[in-house]
Amino acid sequence: MEGAIDAAVEDGQTMYLGGFTHLIPFAAGHEIIRQGYEGLTAARATPDLIYDQLIAAGCVDDVVFSWAGNPGVGSLRAFRRAVEEEVPHAIGLEEYSHFGLVTRLEAGARHLPFLPLRSYVGSDYIEHNDAIRLLENPYDGPLNEIPVVPALNPDVAIVRAQRATEDGSAQLWGILGEIVEAAFAADTVVLSVEEIVDEDVIRSDPNRTFIPDSVVDYVVEEPYGSHPSYAQGYYGRDNEAYLTWDEQSQSHDGTQEWLDEWVYGVENRREYLEKLTPERLLDLEPKTNYATPIDMGEY
Repeated sequence: MEGAIDAAVEDGQTMYLGGFTHLIPFAAGHEIIRQGYEGLTAARATPDLIYDQLIAAGCVDDVVFSWAGNPGVGSLRAFRRAVEEEVPHAIGLEEYSHFGLVTRLEAGARHLPFLPLRSYVGSDYIEHNDAIRLLENPYDGPLNEIPVVPALNPDVAIVRAQRATEDGSAQLWGILGEIVEAAFAADTVVLSVEEIVDEDVIRSDPNRTFIPDSVVDYVVEEPYGSHPSYAQGYYGRDNEAYLTWDEQSQSHDGTQEWLDEWVYGVENRREYLEKLTPERLLDLEPKTNYATPIDMGEY
């Protein structure tokens, strides 16, 4: 991960860390903090703890987002301090709905300048976000004008998957969120996976392959790289960690203490996992497996 982030990320870039509830690239985010990047525009449909930590570390100047919060717990305290108190410094905000931001990625992935979406008809998003425009409908129909959003093509997207080949053909299951759109929209893609597998494994279940190696630039095998979020089929969500962050982040000094211990105080993800202890990780392993293998046949 250290090498991939060093090669892919530069100060001032627009960065997208994909993942919705699970497969959130925490290990990559921590490496970005350790390497001290600055001036980033952090885009994400659901900024959660990892963006709170990036903001607290001073890596982020602007956030392009929809919903933001500590899921199931409350607000992102570092995010709010940056907006309300300019601590550690002020950040700019560009807000969309979930569907609006994902539509921006979809436009970027399709190499289109914009895409329309009906869900903004009648809303006041247009009054608060200059990037959302109204275009005249060139066809007959009930709408004279339709809202459109511009394409989003991040400089770098960091996305996770359960498994991939060493070339980067990646398989996902569970909630996909905007992972696939982000991978296709970005100029550079860092793919982090729970495990690298042989091509035969990928070919045995091709319906799970959502990201082709043709769009991937760097592949990193990083077990537990999504902790404290979860990776469907590999480990569950560490709810304790989300509650702990809520307590620890009540002050800026508290966030720095956490970063000093869990990010700056470890050399890599392996040391981070050792601090968590094997017992805690074992508690997160799935208890049952309801999936039935499908025989795809040989051709």
